[in-house]
Amino acid sequence: MTHTTGFSLGIVGAGQFAGQFSKLFDAHPYVTDVYVTDVLPERAEALAERQGLAGTFPSFEAMLESDLDAIAIFTQRWTHGPLVVQALRAGKHVYSAVPMAISVEEIAAIIEAVRETGLTYMMGETSYYNPATVYARGRRAEGAFGRIFYAEGDYVHDMDLGFYAAYQYSGGPEWKRTASYPPMLYPTHSVGGVIGAIGGHAVSVSCIGVRDDRGDGVFDREVSMFDNDFSNATALFELAGGGSMRINEFRRVGYPSHLRESRFRYFGTEGSFEQLVETAVWQDKEGFTDVSAQLTTLPTMAHDDPSLADVDPALRDAFVSGLAPVHDAGRLPAALRALPSGHEGSHHFLVDDFATAVATRTLPPVNAWEAARYTLPGIVAHQSALRSGERLPVPDFGDAPADAVAPSSSVASRPAVGDRG
Repeated sequence: MTHTTGFSLGIVGAGQFAGQFSKLFDAHPYVTDVYVTDVLPERAEALAERQGLAGTFPSFEAMLESDLDAIAIFTQRWTHGPLVVQALRAGKHVYSAVPMAISVEEIAAIIEAVRETGLTYMMGETSYYNPATVYARGRRAEGAFGRIFYAEGDYVHDMDLGFYAAYQYSGGPEWKRTASYPPMLYPTHSVGGVIGAIGGHAVSVSCIGVRDDRGDGVFDREVSMFDNDFSNATALFELAGGGSMRINEFRRVGYPSHLRESRFRYFGTEGSFEQLVETAVWQDKEGFTDVSAQLTTLPTMAHDDPSLADVDPALRDAFVSGLAPVHDAGRLPAALRALPSGHEGSHHFLVDDFATAVATRTLPPVNAWEAARYTLPGIVAHQSALRSGERLPVPDFGDAPADAVAPSSSVASRPAVGDRG
């Protein structure tokens, strides 16, 4: 049995997305207590009561002044950078929803804070555990691709399929000002699935933005708080060591994003992989193999559902959690496997990555340096689009240093949390 330390967590932002994660954090054996705060106190109180959480705080500042060990940020996407730095400087480990930040300067400030404090930072990028990314990462580890010289990542989420309602919920009467958020400033669901599978980083980019013509006040520069009228954008990146990556961020697109939001393609000298809405194919010089079944998220069922009686025991947890067969359900704590996941089975793994990193003082997969490589390319791509596709260099902060994580005495000892089921 591995003995480690448990920790308390504060959720910042009690909107629609936060509730999916607060439930998982509360169930994790490494997390002792979960608290919530929101600028609308009634939302925080409702979430805490609904899920039986430990309680609420009146403000983000009050959380930072408390003895909470960690903070999980689920606020509006353009607010993350400064909040993360503030939390790190207050001595808190930080989990942040995507994106990491919206400027090079904000990202640099996060990395500096992580380096100086030795605290855990993790960005909750769902595409790192997208079944296609997991599959491609495994085939790359086997050497099946040969040299990967080209890859594609698409985040195809039409505004009509959920985004209008989401912005109205979070933005209030002035929601159209924020609904114009530039597509390339939300690049991690596409870039993360490429870099998260093949490694490396972008070194330059040329991007073309498509100006919106719907005429409904969204993506209207006169309304937008971001001075943005791009609803779609396509970027071509040069990768370190040679090769290229094409990224699409589409918000006006005839595509069923409720069935699949992100999709990926990877081409190597010996093998390739391509994904559509409900089809995924591995190809090499001999032929092709349909691998769709390995990547399909299974329907959630109760543990005692009679239809699971004859199911391979290795897949039963995947059915209960809503994972795909390619996911390693066995690495998850039993308490998480008993709950449904989200975003194609990624939520469980993200919560476990962060909880494990904090409790064992190890570096999470999507640490600050890796998160920068998922986020910075889009920030520079947007600048390229504003300059009519001018090719611009993409900065890189390097790999995470070996001493990035410092031993911590801030988390209280909790016995027997090593029993992960």
